[in-house]
Amino acid sequence: MRYLLPMAAAAAALVLGATPVAAAKQHQQPHRVKSHISLHLSSHAALNGRTVVVEGRVRPRPAGSRRVKLVLRGPDGAVVRTATAARGSFHTRISPALAGDYAVRAFVVHGARTSADASPARRLTAYRQAGASYYGPGLYGNGVACGGTLMPGTLGVAHKTLPCGTKVKLRYHGRTVTVPVIDRGPYVAGRDYDLTTATKLRLGFPGVGTVLANR
Repeated sequence: MRYLLPMAAAAAALVLGATPVAAAKQHQQPHRVKSHISLHLSSHAALNGRTVVVEGRVRPRPAGSRRVKLVLRGPDGAVVRTATAARGSFHTRISPALAGDYAVRAFVVHGARTSADASPARRLTAYRQAGASYYGPGLYGNGVACGGTLMPGTLGVAHKTLPCGTKVKLRYHGRTVTVPVIDRGPYVAGRDYDLTTATKLRLGFPGVGTVLANR
């Protein structure tokens, strides 16, 4: 009978799927904590080549420095690596070289006791300076190169090479408008866009000068 008890205990351990050694290993595994990361941009609009400050925080507050990876997706994709400081905060800069629309996300690099996390995507538009003029008066009722008729209320721009229908975001003195490419032009040196009258009015653009464009 004294031999049956140890054998019964061993059989029970096999049925339960764990041996004393396996149970000890499971007990030694560290508890993984889910980390959360926040992300903020100093501005959601900037000139291409200019820096934008990026700040965030990792929670719960890490015992030591945590590695953070910033991923910039857009015309000028890039990866920036940084690390947390006191209280889990991080602070760095990004500088998109090309004009366009970007999505910026921060990722916590996982460790032995923490699992990885990603922040929500933050939008950033990098603009370039573009020479512009406007057209419309005297041409209303005429067709445009991309199809349709030019009217006083038509929103759009003319560009020499961008495909018809391409959405262009324009900015002038704090005002922003997104309009499609509807026509070809301008054919004056130093000018990138011809704005329709309606687009000009939406921006408060005087008629000839420089606007900010994301393309």
